[in-house]
Amino acid sequence: MASNFSFPPLTPEQIAEALHTYGLAPTANLRAEDIANPQPDLLPAVISNFLATVVDPTGADDLDGQLGFDALASLDNPEHYREGIRVLRLHKRASAFLESIQFPGFTLRDLLRPDPRRLVQVLSALINFLYYRDDKLALLQPIIHEFPNLDERCMELKAKLAEHQKAIADQELAAQMEVPMVQQLEAEVNSLKQKLVEYNKKQLALRANATAINDKKEETHRKVIAKNDFELVKLAQENSKLLSKIVESPEKLQRALEEKKTARAELKNAEKIATQSVQEKTATLEIYSKGYEKLSKHSTKIQALQEQVTATKALEKEVKARKTKISDESVEIMALDTKIIEWDGKVHEMEEHVKAKEKKKDQIVADENQKLAALSSEVEWKLKCLEPRERKVEETIAKFTCYKDNFKSFLEQVDEVSKETLESLDRQAVEPLDTSATL
Repeated sequence: MASNFSFPPLTPEQIAEALHTYGLAPTANLRAEDIANPQPDLLPAVISNFLATVVDPTGADDLDGQLGFDALASLDNPEHYREGIRVLRLHKRASAFLESIQFPGFTLRDLLRPDPRRLVQVLSALINFLYYRDDKLALLQPIIHEFPNLDERCMELKAKLAEHQKAIADQELAAQMEVPMVQQLEAEVNSLKQKLVEYNKKQLALRANATAINDKKEETHRKVIAKNDFELVKLAQENSKLLSKIVESPEKLQRALEEKKTARAELKNAEKIATQSVQEKTATLEIYSKGYEKLSKHSTKIQALQEQVTATKALEKEVKARKTKISDESVEIMALDTKIIEWDGKVHEMEEHVKAKEKKKDQIVADENQKLAALSSEVEWKLKCLEPRERKVEETIAKFTCYKDNFKSFLEQVDEVSKETLESLDRQAVEPLDTSATL
């Protein structure tokens, strides 16, 4: 805490009055003589009251706080060191505060066995700090008056805080109620993911089988068509040969016709076999098409499951977002709690300062009224005493005016005489010059 104020030494009377005014006096009958001839326990008591009421009114840093286990373990009999530890803590806090207001050099001797001069310096520093703080608070009074409805604002903030806490409780209750549903959805999602993996594997296997069947079907069609084309070309060649041989020998022609009939019968049988094989292939193709339709239905179901999975993921994201929102709102509520505590502390401190100011003002007004009454009586008495003096002064003034007139007439006569003497001296000085000129 940087300070830009000075602390001139005060008189013991002023120090005693200020200690009583601010409620820092260790006893109700503290006098200036007690400060001029201090006791060893005077300064520790004043500093303890000062630290408790001004520096740390909440009592967060207690001088009588318990030691830690490590410190207790290092001491043989801790109860023997209780008073010494309290004094050392008090000296540490007092030294830190005095250094913060630019008053260094506060030693343990100053706390326990101060001489009167050093005691007056330390108490003057503390009281001047209180005067400085009162001046700064007086400057802040217009700002405080700008917010007259601070209590209403605090009530509104408390109401909002209660609403937020209720909303948080409702949200937490809803989240707790949704936990079984979320767990069930997670289990369903995991099972659906497993089923989805299995269906994907089956779909890949069926697609591989369908592609293999299509390849086989195309290959068989290609072979049958090539074979039929080859046989047609062969029959056309044989027909051309038979036509050329008709004229040569009818017996040969008859044999050729019988051979052709047998070949045709064989071709018809082959064609029947081919048609049967084609029918079988078409039946298998229909089976595969039905299997493909089933696979497509399964794929639509899988897509629906994937949509449910995405919906559950979105629900998980929403749950996470709500949890983060709840945590953010809890952080905001904690910040509002700290602000409310700070404002309560400031309001309490301001009320104490206002009460101290009013008490000081009343005391100052009473003292000034007493002084004014005493001064008015003294003035009246002095006026009564000055009336004969005024008469004497008037008489002396009248005498002085008479003396002044006589002195003026005397001075005029002296001037005339001096002028006459000067003229005579001038004439006497001129006559010897004339005689010397004539000579």
